[in-house]
Amino acid sequence: MKKTLPTLTFLLLNFAALAVGGLFTGNGVSSEWYQNLDKAPWTPPGWVFGAAWTLIMVCFAFYMGQLWVNASKHKGLLLRSYGLQWVLNVAWNPVFFYFQKVDIGLLVIVGLLLSVLLIAIKFSRIQKSWTLAIVPYVLWLLVATSLNAYIFFKM
Repeated sequence: MKKTLPTLTFLLLNFAALAVGGLFTGNGVSSEWYQNLDKAPWTPPGWVFGAAWTLIMVCFAFYMGQLWVNASKHKGLLLRSYGLQWVLNVAWNPVFFYFQKVDIGLLVIVGLLLSVLLIAIKFSRIQKSWTLAIVPYVLWLLVATSLNAYIFFKM
């Protein structure tokens, strides 16, 4: 149970981030504003986003849970890093969809990508094989950043 509780806690926190971000998305993908944007040709269908984020948040919870157990000397830094990532993850939806600020959304998602990369790099020695569990998050953020950037540069 000692090793399971951190993973369950991070799972709850990860899905809470998605839920809170979703509250501020409004109509999001189905909105007239988003539908009329000039989107990247590689934009996946809507259902892919939900499936990708579910997989990412599960993998990230396992990664963070294991890291919590193994990073006894660095828990403060770990919590601050995770908190920054959490806030940026939550912030992107309202910035992009609700306020329709594509430029600020791009800054937020680049910050999110950098924060996740920094977590992976900073804790790679502690995590070693578990670092692979953060790869889906990084890959998806690269895709998401490219989608946001495409819209930004087409405006």
